[in-house]
Amino acid sequence: MSKPPTSTISQQSGSTKLHNSMVYIRQHWQLYLFFIMPAFLLTIIFRYIPMGGVLIAFENYNPFAGVFGSEWVGLYHFKRFLSSPDFLSYLSNTLKLSVFGLLWGFPAPILLAFLLNRILSKSIKQKIQLVLYMPNFISVIVLCGIVRILLSPTGMLNMLLGTSYNFMTMPQAFRTIYIASGIWQGAGWGSIIYTAALSNASKDLTEAAVIDGANIIQQIQVVEWPAIKDTVLIQFINAAGNIMSVGFEKAYALQTDLNMASSEIISTYVYKKGLIDGDYSFSTAVGLFNTVINVILLITVNEMVKKMNEGKGMY
Repeated sequence: MSKPPTSTISQQSGSTKLHNSMVYIRQHWQLYLFFIMPAFLLTIIFRYIPMGGVLIAFENYNPFAGVFGSEWVGLYHFKRFLSSPDFLSYLSNTLKLSVFGLLWGFPAPILLAFLLNRILSKSIKQKIQLVLYMPNFISVIVLCGIVRILLSPTGMLNMLLGTSYNFMTMPQAFRTIYIASGIWQGAGWGSIIYTAALSNASKDLTEAAVIDGANIIQQIQVVEWPAIKDTVLIQFINAAGNIMSVGFEKAYALQTDLNMASSEIISTYVYKKGLIDGDYSFSTAVGLFNTVINVILLITVNEMVKKMNEGKGMY
């Protein structure tokens, strides 16, 4: 008598496990409800209910009349922003900071992870990682204060160069300062996920590659890169989908009256129009415009990656 195929047995085993899991959940649904309900309520209250506030973007919002009592104006505020003479300037500054930050900042944690993976001594590796991770725990405001002190006319950089430039007043230097300080602060922490992924790289394949005479670049290309490829792609999709989401705090803290030509971006503009000028409807419209562009970029980049990566993407 012939035995059933292995695939049939595995399918039956899988369906049996699923059936047993469903039975267990039905018997203990109160336990699942107890643990899931707080997270579910927090998500609904703090994530979904505030989304109703986007209606303000289509109204002349009056705090006294409320969201449903304010005058409906449709796309007026969007047209107002798109026709503004400063629109292209704010969009250009935002895209330049984001794109250049992605081009320079995204590879940094990956390269750092490859370098850390070459260190054989665990104690030395841990000490180096500790030093590299420390900047991540410095708050943005403290970081900006350090940058301002270092780049002031009497700061360390001018002392080393023998000059007295005030770099914080130079529009052409703002992007370099913003991106370089971001890499210094985040590259070490960002390398954690890649270092963890590299731990899955086969040691046997690495030893075989060394025996075959492969150099470091070839070892990375053949053994280590395949181990982190999927992780890199997911991180890249996330980063590309957030191109328009430049950090407001840091840009605002590094902003001066003389570098506004490069430092004024959409997020700082939204802050000034909304909280300082009190133009809530207009600032909400600008923020919603920013979010829609991010969503479009996320979907577009994900589809591009799927086409280049045999159908594998974030979703």
